[in-house]
Amino acid sequence: MPATGSTREVILGAAERLYAEHGVYNVSNRQISEAAGQGNNAAVHYHFGTKHDLITTLVDRHQSALGRRRAEYVAQVGDEPELRDWVACIVLPITDHLAALGRPTWFARFNAQLVTEPTLQPILDDRFRADPAMATALQGLQQCVADLPAQVRAERADITKHLMMHMAADRERALAADMPTPRDTWRDAATGLIDAIVGLWQAPVS
Repeated sequence: MPATGSTREVILGAAERLYAEHGVYNVSNRQISEAAGQGNNAAVHYHFGTKHDLITTLVDRHQSALGRRRAEYVAQVGDEPELRDWVACIVLPITDHLAALGRPTWFARFNAQLVTEPTLQPILDDRFRADPAMATALQGLQQCVADLPAQVRAERADITKHLMMHMAADRERALAADMPTPRDTWRDAATGLIDAIVGLWQAPVS
């Protein structure tokens, strides 16, 4: 019998929390089933298939909301956008989404693991490439820094991705532990992050 929507959501919520807190490869499907209150230890496999399938579903769980936010920000870009405008289109959807999720959240810590794991990173990359608003923002950013050598642009794109993901994860971890953070809100944190990323792209090349 197919899983009900509520059963799937309970399992997904338990999986995201455990993955965020303990690491993707340190959590078994049996542990997720138990945390989700499922009497059948094979519940995760039954409803989602392999661990890779479950992780893909977790990523997709957030994509509609992120895509809508990106599209809204891209639509607000003026006729002569600058580098900061495009960086904001990339950063703000993530921080806005985290703010909307309330507390606690596990989304940022889960995603930060994916960007450093070669077998899982393509799941995120494929979603970014499939999002028209993300493609527009990335193209606009690249046009603003077209004077940089290609290898420098590639390097700074990677640094931007890791900076964005890991700074969000660090803030999320601090909030979950009721620890102080440099900025009071996710929007304030986004401002600092956008400042840093713009500075990174405008830094001199040695």
